[in-house]
Amino acid sequence: MSERSTTASGQRYRDQWGIPHLRADDPESLAYAQGQVTALDRAWQIEVERHRSQGTSAAFLGADAVAWDVFARRVRLDDTARRCHAALDRATASWVGRYVDGVNAGLAEGAARTPEFAATGLTPGRWQPWTPLALWLTHHVLFAGFPTKLWREHVARTLGAPAAGLFAVDGHVTSGSNGWLLAGARTASGAPLIAGDPHRFIESPGIYQQIRLACPEYDVLGFAVPGIPGIAHFGHAGEVAWAITNAMSDYQDVYAERLRRRGTVVEAYGPDGWQAAYRQVETIEVAGADPVEVEVIETERGPVISGGPDDDPAVTVSLRHPPRVTGDLGFSVLPALLRARTVGDVDAALDGWVEPVNVVLAADTAGGLLHRVAGRVPQRHPDNGRRVVPAWDAGHAWRGWVAMPKSPVDEVAVMANERGIAADLGVEFAPPYRADRIRALLAAGTGWRAEQMSTVHTDTHLAAAGPLLDLLAGLDGLSAGAVALRERLLTWDRRMAADSVDAATFADLRAAVVRRLAAHPALAALAEPPAYPDVFRSWMALLPRVGYALTPLLHADLPGLDRAALIREAAEEVAAAGDTRRWGDRHRLVPWRALPDPSAPPGPELAGDHDCVLATSSVPGITDLCQRGPAARYVWDLARRENSRWVVPLGAAGAGPHRDDQLPLWVRGELIEVTCDWARLTEEHHD
Repeated sequence: MSERSTTASGQRYRDQWGIPHLRADDPESLAYAQGQVTALDRAWQIEVERHRSQGTSAAFLGADAVAWDVFARRVRLDDTARRCHAALDRATASWVGRYVDGVNAGLAEGAARTPEFAATGLTPGRWQPWTPLALWLTHHVLFAGFPTKLWREHVARTLGAPAAGLFAVDGHVTSGSNGWLLAGARTASGAPLIAGDPHRFIESPGIYQQIRLACPEYDVLGFAVPGIPGIAHFGHAGEVAWAITNAMSDYQDVYAERLRRRGTVVEAYGPDGWQAAYRQVETIEVAGADPVEVEVIETERGPVISGGPDDDPAVTVSLRHPPRVTGDLGFSVLPALLRARTVGDVDAALDGWVEPVNVVLAADTAGGLLHRVAGRVPQRHPDNGRRVVPAWDAGHAWRGWVAMPKSPVDEVAVMANERGIAADLGVEFAPPYRADRIRALLAAGTGWRAEQMSTVHTDTHLAAAGPLLDLLAGLDGLSAGAVALRERLLTWDRRMAADSVDAATFADLRAAVVRRLAAHPALAALAEPPAYPDVFRSWMALLPRVGYALTPLLHADLPGLDRAALIREAAEEVAAAGDTRRWGDRHRLVPWRALPDPSAPPGPELAGDHDCVLATSSVPGITDLCQRGPAARYVWDLARRENSRWVVPLGAAGAGPHRDDQLPLWVRGELIEVTCDWARLTEEHHD
């Protein structure tokens, strides 16, 4: 009989899906256990992220990783993490340290289970006390989409300042989510339900780790971020549960910098004239290629992320963001959330949250409800939120922090990245389609149960198709084939179902319109953006920008644009092609992998589209394949935690039998019931 795993790491159990349930005598031992099981299950994933945070991933991933490593060095991710760790209170630092100890204890065994280590020759390294903070920064430094400001600057310089807002819609190269709360008056049990799904790039292994953490002080299950202790975004502690969506707030600024060299010193021109900037040269090792040198410069505003003293001033910009300014990443919130028992506890803990800025829903068994924004947003000139602003103008300095808004909850609260509770904190938000659809679905009935929430998660109605179809309806001069196509689309139910030919035909029409609009002289000049670093390429690409902003662009006053002629040509093209494939034949999952396999076939067929509640995003005009979608789904039941449900796109582990065993359920929209009874779990033993 194997020895029971009651060691410094406590006891480790698993359910049939390999989801770890951890039990220990105290929070620090539990943190050790979480770090250890994460290293066992996700060794490759968290080691890749550690190297990405340091800007050292090209040393084993090769030249394709250089662009990220250059950015990580220039934006000083690792140094910021060290600063934030040094500022932690003693208790939080000790708790994070025990997690790191657990990771270091489990990495060698986890690497031995994972073939990617042997494939790349990577040997697991040693985690430092600040490494979890560095991973958090790595995941979220681009989350708020500050490169959109570089895009707006490009639009304004190319087409004139009034055109900067032409593409003002949700930036789908960042992240969003759906979330909703039903108060007890709307549920069968009389207790609240919280449900939703975060939308991120679907990674293999996944960004969210299903886990349960139990000790005498608390017993919490939810989704952790591998490499980060605790359960930050989505958790159920029995008496209280919480969930978040991206608030779409603007809390990062980009400054145009004037730099010059004085011998080996670099100077930056600010409100007080020329001042010496921080400068050092670092070397990035590259597998299969020569090393790359990168000059790291930081001004009083922040690290220079593009350009330099020898480059085009038009692309020389620095980034200012709260953790770099304050040395605070809000990690003290993580253990406080685990200890929460009421929405008041959750609310108080989240007063220390920093980034990303989130909309939060929470409920407790005593009837408490919470709807608030959590995070840190600077007070500054409105132009800071829209464009690149001059570093030398004192009017663009930060002037303190904005108070985070709260909203009372009646019977239903919905959050889907639309303008709403966070409207005063951002510039661009998601179109209202998802939020409006969720509200309509929830309003259709009462007596909701946890098992019914999947009908909302998987809704495929595409209200966003309406504006284009309305324009199509008014066309004249169409061929017989195009008329037949129009009639078919006008009677289509507007559901992006995987087995729908009409859904695929609509996607073809949309793509044909996008390509023509992007090629139109009114916009074509935007196809050649300034020489920003490659890491910002997806924000600067014209076709995706047109694809996601199609509705406002079709109704904008663009010089020389004949909307009817453009849509007519697109309709004739699609009618002539006569493609009869179903939407699911082309809309397939393609997860991101640090070590891609070019020979791997596309994944399973998917329903949905980027403006459906089932937000499986492709890139109109470029591809129907999906890389971004629900990175997890959850339903938290406050009546009885055992009725709660969850699922992830792939599986609980990065290798072995649980690498992708949840994928069929996720595709079908099914959810796994959480297991709370320890007797129904299998205890894992040390051999």
